[in-house]
Amino acid sequence: MYEAVYATPEGRSTVARFAHTASEYGFSGLVVRSGAACGADDAEAIAESTGIDVVHGTEIRAEGPQKASGYLGDRREEYTVLALRGGTNELNRFAVEQERLDVLTKPMAGEGDFNHVLAKAAARNGVRVEFDLSTVLRLEGGPRVQALSDMRKLRELVGQYDAPYVVSGAPESHLQLRGPRELVAVGERVGFSAEEIEHGLREWGRLTDRNREVVSESFIEPGVRRGRYEENG
Repeated sequence: MYEAVYATPEGRSTVARFAHTASEYGFSGLVVRSGAACGADDAEAIAESTGIDVVHGTEIRAEGPQKASGYLGDRREEYTVLALRGGTNELNRFAVEQERLDVLTKPMAGEGDFNHVLAKAAARNGVRVEFDLSTVLRLEGGPRVQALSDMRKLRELVGQYDAPYVVSGAPESHLQLRGPRELVAVGERVGFSAEEIEHGLREWGRLTDRNREVVSESFIEPGVRRGRYEENG
């Protein structure tokens, strides 16, 4: 199972510190959302010392769809996992229509909403919707009650229209990292089954494997596998 983290400079812990803690908690990989937080050489060294697969990812944050579109074109080939932070109706709608995008994060943040139209589009275009359990883990009082309500609504829509999804505790520090069992327990309080939470944690790894294969030498371009004539040419 994989977790998706905010490492330095966006978060408060280095990738190496996250990886050591993730290894203790039983994860097999980390998706680093912080862009330049870890280079390829560092990721390889961390993997050797901890056994954690470090995935080069980023989370696009844009004021609106026009800027998000520019970022998406610039960064797709640079990162293994490419996410876009939602939180407005316009960004949420833009995200689920983009086949090049892997994950829509925080769709219910701010003034953002999610409905059946967006759930259908996410399913059609293979955009994973993130269930961010950090809101349940770290909020209190009225904001936590609202977060629980939003999560239940999102779960119903994703389940009804069979949209793909990922699960994360979205930690910004290794001290906020929670193991799979703890995330399952939190998810069950919202209405998920243990299997659903585990599926969402594993989906980061499946997404990583797929994207790495797409950019490997066995492909001429995404979706077009190299044949024997190209190999011998």
